[in-house]
Amino acid sequence: MADPTVIGRGTQIRGRVTGTGDLEIAGRVDGDVACSGEVTVESGGLVGAGISARRIVVRGAVKGDLVAEEALVLEQGARVVGDLKAPRIAIAPGGLVRGHVQTGAAGASRPRAAAASRATPAVTKPAAKAPPPAAKKAPPPPPAKKTAAAKPHRGAALAGARPGPPPPVVPALKKGTKATQKKR
Repeated sequence: MADPTVIGRGTQIRGRVTGTGDLEIAGRVDGDVACSGEVTVESGGLVGAGISARRIVVRGAVKGDLVAEEALVLEQGARVVGDLKAPRIAIAPGGLVRGHVQTGAAGASRPRAAAASRATPAVTKPAAKAPPPAAKKAPPPPPAKKTAAAKPHRGAALAGARPGPPPPVVPALKKGTKATQKKR
């Protein structure tokens, strides 16, 4: 296309912006933006409403929904608070999105509420009869008493046996007690 329309860094627009060509936003726009071409929000640019275009590239900040017919690209440093809808969406490392992301050919034109209404209805099945009660099971046998011979040896853990809890750790005393000092 021809040269894009540029909204400069010191420019602030309040209201809806529409056009048939490409648009570069380096300033601030407080209103919806709709273009048939490509919309680029530069790193210093800020849009305070939704953007709809054939292709959208964001390097700055947008607070609103983004809807693209072909592709939507969020480059490093981009900040978007709103929903993204496009057939193809690319988010570079360092790009931030807070909202829903919807891709696919139908995703760009169908709003979220319409997608929910087209969901397949749940099929209800008649309630199945409860199985007959099973015979009462015998209570489990009491646990075996542990004896010195029943303790697993250290190699049993390697063989697949489940070891018991580790022995308690007793801190070593730096100085012996009075009883041990008398023995020396």
